[in-house]
Amino acid sequence: MNVLNPDNSLLLIIDVQEKLVNALDKNIIVKRVSNLVKSAALLEIPVVVTEQYPKGLGTTVAEVSSEFPENTPVFEKVSFNALETEGVLDKIKSYGKKQIVICGIETHICVHQTAAALLREGFEVYVVKDACASRNKYEFKQGIELMAQNGVKVTCVEIVLFEWLKTAKNPHFKEIQALIK
Repeated sequence: MNVLNPDNSLLLIIDVQEKLVNALDKNIIVKRVSNLVKSAALLEIPVVVTEQYPKGLGTTVAEVSSEFPENTPVFEKVSFNALETEGVLDKIKSYGKKQIVICGIETHICVHQTAAALLREGFEVYVVKDACASRNKYEFKQGIELMAQNGVKVTCVEIVLFEWLKTAKNPHFKEIQALIK
């Protein structure tokens, strides 16, 4: 059984944008994605972000984007599979990480199609179920189930954070633990 290694992880945030978030239970997904970003920044785990047609859907919500580490690449896209956007796959590969932790909106469309493409590229893909959302609960459930059937590892925010931490002796343990209390 594989667990996440902070030295081999990258966080990929898919389309956590204003108009998409407003169609959901905003506070839950925004807080969870924000906690992932804050933790990745503390642990020096690279973050890559996509935004689906930001002219129409808005940019990444401020509660999340304000936590981005310096020089976080943000890619504007129109393809549902983020890897079809010029530069995304090259940027992900440039970090040399094999474990891609993915979260975002919409689970059954952009998250699912991007996860499938990452698997085809040979990455270990971990979808953070409680940091993903779809407007419809049925479609969310189907997206998660399909990703799991295809070999994506389904996880949650707390599992990711504690696998990244490895030990309570991690110098960032108290900061990250405080995020989930």
